[in-house]
Amino acid sequence: MNKENKEIFRDSIATIDESGERNFIFPKKPKGRYYNYRTYVSWILLAFMLASPFIKINGNQFLLFNVIERKFHIFGFPFWPQDFHLLVISMLVSVVFVILFTVIFGRIFCGWMCPQTIFMEMVFRKVEYLIEGDRSKQIKLDKQEWNAEKIRKKLLKWFLFFMISFIISNVFLAYIIGSDEVLGYISDGPKEHLSTLIYLLIFTGVFYFVFAWFREQVCIIVCPYGRLQGVLLDNKSINVAYDFVRGEGENGRKKIRKNEDRDELGHGDCIDCKQCVHVCPTGIDIRNGTQLECINCTACIDACDNIMEKSGFEKGLIRYASEDNIEKKEKFKFNARLIAYSVILTILVGVLVTMLFLRNDVEATVLRLPGQTFQSTDTTIKNVYTVKFINKTTKDIENVEIKLISHKGKIELVGGTSNIERQGLKEGTLFIEINRSDLNSSKEKLKLGIYSNGELIETTTTNFMGPVKIK
Repeated sequence: MNKENKEIFRDSIATIDESGERNFIFPKKPKGRYYNYRTYVSWILLAFMLASPFIKINGNQFLLFNVIERKFHIFGFPFWPQDFHLLVISMLVSVVFVILFTVIFGRIFCGWMCPQTIFMEMVFRKVEYLIEGDRSKQIKLDKQEWNAEKIRKKLLKWFLFFMISFIISNVFLAYIIGSDEVLGYISDGPKEHLSTLIYLLIFTGVFYFVFAWFREQVCIIVCPYGRLQGVLLDNKSINVAYDFVRGEGENGRKKIRKNEDRDELGHGDCIDCKQCVHVCPTGIDIRNGTQLECINCTACIDACDNIMEKSGFEKGLIRYASEDNIEKKEKFKFNARLIAYSVILTILVGVLVTMLFLRNDVEATVLRLPGQTFQSTDTTIKNVYTVKFINKTTKDIENVEIKLISHKGKIELVGGTSNIERQGLKEGTLFIEINRSDLNSSKEKLKLGIYSNGELIETTTTNFMGPVKIK
């Protein structure tokens, strides 16, 4: 094989043919211990994804990301837009964790936990295997004329794909607007909520397009994580890798023949069966080294181990290993970069946990009423304010009142004490009156206490305007 042929795999991706047209990949159904492990993990994650919007903790949805109404529930705890700083810290923690995880284990998240892979390989692909058969049967069906058999199988597959996409869309909608709303829409019937049904069908079309046609190209073309791993990986990162030292030998790979001494001939353990290529969901040849398209799904490991066992060779020709482990037999070690990432991650997690513990259950905002000047008498100055209470808890807060902490004076909350419903927002008007003699400047900062049934539950600050003092 000349150099030009060896390098041809770098010139294009498996999903595009020589003419630039879409080349559909028909991966062989994997079999083996890693595939079984991935199946179990997928069942757990699928159950979690499908059930999370319908699980309630203290009346709160387990996971809710209602951007429209700015309501967020994380593991049953309600979060408000005022908690945006917690979201920022959480995102930083996630980014650093992904970086650290990728540096150590490569793109293992894509193969084991990514929703795209789980739905594609463990749901849609299994339906495809059930209806059309394994790789060879799918290829034969794709090439044959549109007869009764092909039409029947294709229509059945497309119908099931659409129905699964519709279910996914409903679950996705439950994450956005809440499961109670979705169940209410279902009980009311589609005629009562035509606009919602239209959006739902649009989402269904998107999911159907992704899993029926676009498929593995999401991982190859769209997903930025594949590009990220190219920056983060080094020779010490653990990936699904082909042991080229053992597989190639001195004279490269070769088909197996009976009664031959491969060691004497200088050939490696790879018998060039191409089973690792046939099972790959992105159509790559793992023997060409670490590639952007590889999602570390381990299908090639199972296929290769099966062939090695039948051929009488040791398993592990393709395995989880680093380049340095294969070439230099070096074991994995924590280097300075990994230690730095670990320290940063630990600090960020500590900050996030601390902020969560310090997070107030009730938030009060007191602002001077725009366009209003202070009112004055011979002895007092009065300002009018708008007050906004946000109850972040799952319980009603009763008999809420505001008192001055930093100054002596009088506060009048219009309507008297107030009750705030759970996860509710309440606005009102507030008058603060302070003696002239207690003011030191024309713009005084006041500290206010928020009390419920006489117990201090929150503090806040506001500015108090008064006349300019002449020294």
